[in-house]
Amino acid sequence: MKLDYSFVIPVYNRPDEIRELLQSMEKIAFDRDFEIVIVEDGSDVPADKVVEEFRDKLQISYYSKPNSGPGSSRNYGMERAKGNYFLILDSDVIMPPDYLEKVDSFLKVNYSDCFGGPDAAHKSFSDIQKAIDFSMTSFLTTGGIRGKKRSINKFQPRSFNMGISRKAFEKTKGFGRIHPGEDPDLSMRIQKAGFHTCLIEGARVFHKRRIDWKKFYQQVYKFGLVRPILNCWHKGSAKITYWFPTLFVLGFLVSLIFTLMGFWIFSAAYLFYFLIIGLDAAMKHKNLYIGLLAILATIIQFIGYGYGFLKSYWHISVLKENPEKQYPNLFFSE
Repeated sequence: MKLDYSFVIPVYNRPDEIRELLQSMEKIAFDRDFEIVIVEDGSDVPADKVVEEFRDKLQISYYSKPNSGPGSSRNYGMERAKGNYFLILDSDVIMPPDYLEKVDSFLKVNYSDCFGGPDAAHKSFSDIQKAIDFSMTSFLTTGGIRGKKRSINKFQPRSFNMGISRKAFEKTKGFGRIHPGEDPDLSMRIQKAGFHTCLIEGARVFHKRRIDWKKFYQQVYKFGLVRPILNCWHKGSAKITYWFPTLFVLGFLVSLIFTLMGFWIFSAAYLFYFLIIGLDAAMKHKNLYIGLLAILATIIQFIGYGYGFLKSYWHISVLKENPEKQYPNLFFSE
């Protein structure tokens, strides 16, 4: 089957990011045309003028609609896209020139109705962005667990870099109203519908993620809130690894108590772990300052996710409260 690709990109108040993304897409090397569908999700600062700059360079369809969240906007774009295979991106990514070649070559040999690809930090990113990327992707922080080879055939793609066939989209009706968490929810529903999901290791994008510590904390806190909800919706999906950040934070607090009592061994173990994090990040980026920032990013990641997970677990799994009533800010209206 010949695959005709349509990139689907929701955007909300980020015209500068769209410009940078489209500039990188101009450099994509591929032997046939591909479509780009941009969906403006009720932005106050629209990207229409930016899109016009690329009309004669790229095959772009641009739609503007009232705000309904990224999941609904992706569905809106896929419903209107012309291709038979959709490539979902966030607006804050930069594309390598060989992205489509990597995807197409893989799917020709190992076809899958849904795939995800990894992300990395671009050399142009700020030191904070590189540190946050490290904390979110490194195996040392549990961020890299999904992307390891043992996870390839049961991979849960994330919507900053995700592919889905038109057939799988029509069968599952696409993304739900929850956000964040709409992408693992769809991934698990795709699997339950009998479709195959996978990781394409070569289909890498450069993902900016959050650009300051406050936004990063809010993001990982929401990730923690969402996970017990998804575990409730999808029985059997819970994993012990989801508890790691919570246990890490609780253990750190206990170690501080022991330190006050004169027992340093537990605090020493944490200090050694942070030293490993810092050294690994510093060597990866050849920058000691980024190594120090990576330690801070890891602490924020664990505290934010761990607290959010524990709070949501108590309300959703123990008290059996309704997720949408307990956390209405995680759900968009129809």
